[in-house]
Amino acid sequence: METKTKTRKDLNREYMERVKPAGIYQVKNTLNGRMFLGSSLNLEGPLNRHKFMLKIGSHTNKSLQNDWNEIGAENFVFEILEEVNVVDSPNFNLNDELTLLEMIWLEKLNPVENGYNLNTRIREA
Repeated sequence: METKTKTRKDLNREYMERVKPAGIYQVKNTLNGRMFLGSSLNLEGPLNRHKFMLKIGSHTNKSLQNDWNEIGAENFVFEILEEVNVVDSPNFNLNDELTLLEMIWLEKLNPVENGYNLNTRIREA
């Protein structure tokens, strides 16, 4: 039985077509417990972007960037808190499900008062 080796083009297409997880994430300061809460229809993108921006010292959230600079990267964790459970149903709406999760986590963690968020708009692309 012959197995076909996948070309770079095949692998790239598979990567682009795969279902990307939507959900809630946080960047958490493990020393003081403050967190930056976010949500996205594609969790991988924002998590990588926040990590990169903090590493190069140009994160838009100055308070988060200052703490990162002062106490170091080793005192921060990047965590996915909850992914949207995708249901195969004609009534399922990913946007609505993510909005519901946002409301739950905003109430649970209160990241404006207890964290780095400047407001309750946490959705990113």
